[in-house]
Amino acid sequence: MKIEIGADIIDNNRFDGDILLNESFLKKYFSDEEIVYCFSQYDPKQHFAARFAGKEAVIKALSQFGIDIRISDIEISLKNNAPSIKILNEQANIKNLKIKISISHCEDKSIAFAIIYELG
Repeated sequence: MKIEIGADIIDNNRFDGDILLNESFLKKYFSDEEIVYCFSQYDPKQHFAARFAGKEAVIKALSQFGIDIRISDIEISLKNNAPSIKILNEQANIKNLKIKISISHCEDKSIAFAIIYELG
């Protein structure tokens, strides 16, 4: 069984100020569900940064399987208070892969780890 890991860390200030007012930027990188969720939180920039880091971690791990995917093809949502990955691009060949993600943030940084393994 092949197992790959991806990690990313980001400065939350990348999502500070006017960037959160730029609708075209947000829609380029985040799904509508992610945008609504992040803006519903006390400090949206932390949540946008954590999701961005999570998407980057998934991209890094998937690349080890030879899968090239765009950041906008990945959606991170919460299921039972745990982050969950949904691949929005139906063309991506991930049927035999399981994706696990962990994201975390503090006041100034967000970090994410993705572990991807083959099923069966």
